[in-house]
Amino acid sequence: MRFINPKIDFAFKKIFGSSQSTEILISFLNAILYEEESIIKSLEILDPYLGPQVAGAKNSYLDVKALLNDGTFVIIEMQVLKVQAFGKRVLYNAAKTYALQLTRGELYKQLRPVIALTITDFEMFRGEQDVISHFVFKERNRLSDYLQNDIELVFVELPKFKKELDRLETLTDKWIYFIKTTGTLDEVPQTMVTVPEIQKAFEIANQVSLTQEEFNILQQQEFFAQDQEGSVALGREEGREEGRQEGRQEGQVGLIMRLLSRRLGQINPDIENRIQQLSIDKLENIAEAMLDFSNAEDLTAWLEANSPKD
Repeated sequence: MRFINPKIDFAFKKIFGSSQSTEILISFLNAILYEEESIIKSLEILDPYLGPQVAGAKNSYLDVKALLNDGTFVIIEMQVLKVQAFGKRVLYNAAKTYALQLTRGELYKQLRPVIALTITDFEMFRGEQDVISHFVFKERNRLSDYLQNDIELVFVELPKFKKELDRLETLTDKWIYFIKTTGTLDEVPQTMVTVPEIQKAFEIANQVSLTQEEFNILQQQEFFAQDQEGSVALGREEGREEGRQEGRQEGQVGLIMRLLSRRLGQINPDIENRIQQLSIDKLENIAEAMLDFSNAEDLTAWLEANSPKD
């Protein structure tokens, strides 16, 4: 048995945002948002597309959007890679969801609260140990709530969840474990079967239930995610290598300048600049060649023969 990976956009939407997902989403949100209390009795899964109010404004595409029985909107995003300004994107989508509730002539009092739930496969808040973080508007010194605390940001950081299968205790544990590991499982764990909504989520996640078109979409997104992850890893490695090269080159230049100063006296700034332009290989060569230098003219002659040509 193979399961689709909930971390992939298509899979996450199919499991939590399809027409079959209402009970699954209620159980999941009560666990994550309300510490497993049955606050949400019912909800309506909505179109997650947020179109612009003004021509030329930015579109937004969410993974799941729902209207709860108390009138609160919940928007959910699953994010695998940490991209530039991601925190701003989360805030933008929450604010946009809040603002788009009103049309011309409607009153501000009609605005309903918005909860932006973001699940990340990377650490958002380094140095903090909590897997789930809740952010609301607070007075800076007294930490009292704002009168209309209508926008709440909730983050679930999957890398901080360390519990293994035999240590899952709460419904919250099981849902986070489901999202983090389902793509690697080949059977439904017995401890998860006891929760009907999670059992149903596994049924939807079973690859056998996919149509050929759905499987193709899922595979394309998986390949794209792998390519993105590979590109980021390559960029980081190239950056580290470039940093190592630069550090090595800078160290060699410093050593060579000290040796040349001892052998030939004060070095002309123009000559020093030309030495700084040398490659690491050329720096290694000059380190050997300087043993034969008798004066500054020998150094200048060597540089004429070995410096990069414009």
